[in-house]
Amino acid sequence: MTDVTADNAAMLLRMRDLSIRFGDSAQRLPTVDRVSLDIAPGEIVALVGESGSGKSLLAHTIAGILDPAAKLDATTLDVAGVNVLAEGWDGLRGRRVGIVFQNSRAALNPVRKIGQHIVDVLRAHTDGRRGARREAAIQALASVRIPDAVRRFDAYPGELSGGMCQRVMLALALAGNPSLLIADEPTTGLDVTTQAAILALIVEHARARGMATLLITHDLELARAYAERVVVMHAGQIVEDASVAALFTQSHHPYSRLLIGATPAAIDHVEALTGIPGTIPALDTQTPACRFADRCNRVDERCRSTFPMPVIDANGHRSMCWHPS
Repeated sequence: MTDVTADNAAMLLRMRDLSIRFGDSAQRLPTVDRVSLDIAPGEIVALVGESGSGKSLLAHTIAGILDPAAKLDATTLDVAGVNVLAEGWDGLRGRRVGIVFQNSRAALNPVRKIGQHIVDVLRAHTDGRRGARREAAIQALASVRIPDAVRRFDAYPGELSGGMCQRVMLALALAGNPSLLIADEPTTGLDVTTQAAILALIVEHARARGMATLLITHDLELARAYAERVVVMHAGQIVEDASVAALFTQSHHPYSRLLIGATPAAIDHVEALTGIPGTIPALDTQTPACRFADRCNRVDERCRSTFPMPVIDANGHRSMCWHPS
């Protein structure tokens, strides 16, 4: 378990106190608020939370594809050994950092052949002749279990199923041989069997390459099955960071406990399924310091007025709560 209070230069990702704000209005709080996160080489970390919690925004920040309207502030943001606050993301995107988007059909150009998508990545990030790039692209397709990769090289996205298109997206992300892979809801819209196949491929490549992986999902059961560590995000704030075993057996933050309780696998009968009260708050000047305060049954005045300090146990289990379990 990574202790983000430590100064560990070996991390593939080192992030301290990162905030993202849109617009100039003083009435609007940061969309992502004082996030700190480390990922070690070869580690698979799941980032979970409700829709709208800021997971994809954080992923786009790490990948260096943040909307130009966004304003980023952080004390530390090192990606694959590069201080991007000082040096920027040039040389990182596609080469050291790969990303798999959740909507593969939208991400692929419908009038461009599958193989050419991968050749474009290889041309931008690797050396080699045209014929060598074609062979490398075919090998990339084969490495993600696309059958008859030679023929599929000349197919268009519309000729492939959703699962095959997501395999192509994974091949694209891996083509530059990244040190860090971001998989942003990679199983959206896929059936259960195809979900398992895609996630197994991601884990297989992560293990074989020693690649750090950030798996973004709203499905806690996928996080439990495929990650080693789980980071829980609510309304732009990271509220808990723990090993999979610790989070699911002894979560500390009230939001994490409710999130797990709202998962079908956590209950014996559908009648026992409970939702999380309230909704993610609007980010205005009236928002409490702990953004879960209005939904929490342990709230007191300190929760509303003061940003919670991290509580870290002997195993590195970190929670951001004034009243952890």
